[in-house]
Amino acid sequence: MSEIRIRLIPCLSDNYAVLVHDPAKATTLLVDAPEAGPVLAALAETGWPLTHVLITHHHGDHVQGLGEIKRATGALAIGPAAEAARIAGLDRTAVDGERLVLGGILVEAIATPGHTAGPLSYLLPEAGLAFTGDTLFALGCGRVIEGTMDEMWASLHTLRERLPPTTRIYCGHEYTLANARFALSVDPDNAALAARQKAAEEARAAGRPTLPTDMASERLANPFLRADDPGLAARLGLVGALPARVFAELRTRKDQFR
Repeated sequence: MSEIRIRLIPCLSDNYAVLVHDPAKATTLLVDAPEAGPVLAALAETGWPLTHVLITHHHGDHVQGLGEIKRATGALAIGPAAEAARIAGLDRTAVDGERLVLGGILVEAIATPGHTAGPLSYLLPEAGLAFTGDTLFALGCGRVIEGTMDEMWASLHTLRERLPPTTRIYCGHEYTLANARFALSVDPDNAALAARQKAAEEARAAGRPTLPTDMASERLANPFLRADDPGLAARLGLVGALPARVFAELRTRKDQFR
C-alpha cells in the first residue's frame, strides 16, 4: 500500500470527494459523490479506472452525483445498510465491523451514528487512511440531525480510540476555519489549537485545502473529541459532568455560534 495515491476533489460549495488509487492493484475507490462533473474530470485527468464508490451517508450533498458516476464508469457502489433505503444506486451494503476487500484494498466499516441515523466511516488500516464523512471534521464534528447527542459522542469516542494517531483523516467538508474559531472560543489557551488555526488560515489564503488532518492532531485540538477532559468541562461550567453532557453543551454552543 506504500504507492497509494490520493486525489482530493472540491465539489459544490464546500464539499469534498476523495479518490484513492492503488496502481499495483488497478483499483480506485471514490469516497462520496457530491457531484459528478468534478469527479469525472479528475478521473479523466489521472487516467485512474474507478472501480468502487464508498458512500458515508444519505444526504444529497454526498450522493447526488452517484448515478451519473456509475453510468460513466461502471463502478460498484457500497453504502451503509442502515440507510440503504435512502440511497439510490447502491449495489451492496456494509455494517459496523465489516471488513471489505475491494480490489485488494482492505476497508473496515465503522458505524458512526449521530449526524444521520446510520452512517458509516471507513478505515483503510493498511494505508493509514480514514474517511469520516460528516461525523468527524478537522477541529469539529457534524451537526446532530437524526441521531442523539449521546450517539454522536459515542461515535466520536469510537473514532478517537479506534484510529491510530498517525491515521490521515479526510472528512466531507472544508469547515476547518469556522471550526477553529469556535474551538478557540471554548478552549482559548490551547497552543496546539492556535497553531492549527494559523496553519488553516495560511492554507486557505493560498487556495489549498486544510485536509487531511490526522488523529494525533485532532486529539490535541478538537474540543469535540475531548468532552471527557475535566479541564474543558470546567471551562464550560460543567465540573464533574458526564462526557456526553459536556459534548451536548459543546455541540449546542456550536449550533448557536456566529
